[in-house]
Order: sequence, then structure tokens, then C-alpha cells
Amino acid sequence: MSQHTSIEWTDCTWNPTRGCSRVSEGCRNCYAEKIAGRFSKGDLDNHNNGDQPFHGFAVLTPSGPRWTGNVGLIEEKLSEPLHRRNPRRVFVNSMSDLFHEALSDEAIDRVFAVMALCPQHTFQVLTKRAARMLDWARLPRPRHRESTWWEEWRCLVRSEKHLAHAPSLPAWPLPNVWLGVSVEDQKTADERIPLLLQTPAAVRFVSYEPALGPVNFRSFFRGRMGSNIGLDWIIVGGESGPGARPFDVQWARTTIEQCKSAGVACFAKQLGANPIHPIRSVRLKLSDPKGGNWGEWPADLRVREFPK
Repeated sequence: MSQHTSIEWTDCTWNPTRGCSRVSEGCRNCYAEKIAGRFSKGDLDNHNNGDQPFHGFAVLTPSGPRWTGNVGLIEEKLSEPLHRRNPRRVFVNSMSDLFHEALSDEAIDRVFAVMALCPQHTFQVLTKRAARMLDWARLPRPRHRESTWWEEWRCLVRSEKHLAHAPSLPAWPLPNVWLGVSVEDQKTADERIPLLLQTPAAVRFVSYEPALGPVNFRSFFRGRMGSNIGLDWIIVGGESGPGARPFDVQWARTTIEQCKSAGVACFAKQLGANPIHPIRSVRLKLSDPKGGNWGEWPADLRVREFPK
């Protein structure tokens, strides 16, 4: 796992899988794809001696870095959380998607087995593939003792000395795993969030980043149509990096207002590299290239909450 990360809503990242592919407009300027492309041929400037951790997962093309569509489990990364005792918030797969269609159910099982054995950590899993996540969650686990999930859990207990007296298999859904979906506009919200709400999870959240259009989240909160299932947390942020698309600051303001009225935690991450004034429709001038210095923000946008 990483020691530190610049992602404000987590403490560190853990990447047990590598590889991905684009699924919607939110992927157009994917930072992970750019990094993967850079390391698909090694980074000699950083003295990696030609190391190619993303060889086969990304390529450099005349149009820029591109995912190949290959996705794989990285064995040497799998057990990393087991060796960190101090509690951390862990963002799972900042460089991939755990529910990618090219990744087997068995590989996902193995990642969840590790998370089950690390109750000291809180794992934050984000996907754009909400349908695959729901399909996986509906498989017969963890009570099915012949499943890969169960077998991996038992193998890890036997192989890790400090887990020799591990507790019995925990409740399902795992209490230390938060499941979320990334959305960029109303269309992707309407497609992905209902599937998330059907998926068993201790905490359900949305990363509304990069925000490319306004989103009405009200129908996804608890109490709508008598449902006691709803979103627990929303992260909102604008796009950063070269070619960043406009982020209307009103989108963040409206999201914060919706969350406040529903009692849902909200985390305003950044205004992005191209924040737009909601009335004058002109670009705001901020010193931080990612718009992440909230000292430059209007006071009502300075909201960084976590679910309880």
C-alpha cells in the first residue's frame, strides 16, 4: 500500500489489480491511464531501470496513452494490507476497477478475502461498473464453504502467522468495506446509483468526479418512496490536468445543499483546473492548479465530511 496519497478523502491507496478500459465521458482524461502509459515502458527519469509494471495493461499511441483492456490480479500486492496494523482508510484500486469485466469472480473473491481479514482498516471501493458489482454481490458468499472466497480466507489465515487466531468469518456485507460508484452527470447517476443501492454494503457512496453536468441526488437518499436504503456519502470535484473540462461551481453548491437537507455526508474535494463562476460564466482564477486549496473557495463550499 502507498504510504501517503494526494487524494484528500483517503489515507492511502492499495492496487491489487492493474488495467482498465474506458466506459464513459468521465474516462476521457483518466489520470490512471496516463500514469499507466508512462510506466508501460518504464520511467528511466525516475531510475526505475526500465521497470514496466503496466506492460501489457497500457500502451503509448499517437493519440496518447491508452488502456489495452487487459486486467489482472497482482499477486505480490494482494497481501499488503495484512501487514499494516495501524487503522487506515484505504482506497482500493486507484489505478484500476475491481469490477472490470475482464477480472474473474475468483480474483475479486481474493481481494475481498484480504479485506475481511483486516478489520482495522476501512476499505473504499469505487467502480463505474455497477452492474458487475451487483452481479458479483449476488453470488452465494460467504456462507458457501466451497467458494473461492471462503478458501482464500482460510489459506490466508494459515499462511499469515499473526492471523493464526483470526476470528470466525465476519458478517456479510463486510462492515469495513464501503462500496461506491463514480458518476459524472445525471445520465450516469441514473444508470449506476440504483444498482449501487441494490448492492449489500456497510456504506454506499458516490464520487461525483469529474463532475461534467448537474446531478439531482434527491431520489437516491433514504426516505424516498419509503425506502430505508440510500446514499451515505457524496464526494464532489472538478476535473484537473491538461484539457480539463469546465466545472460549474454551482454543481458543488447544489450537491452540498442536497446532502445537508438529507443528512448525508458530503466531501468537496476540489474545484478542478477549469472552475466556472455560476453567474458570470467566467473562469475563476485560483492559484492551485487542481483547485484544491479550499482557502480560495467560497465559505459555503468548504465542506469535508465523512459518513458516521
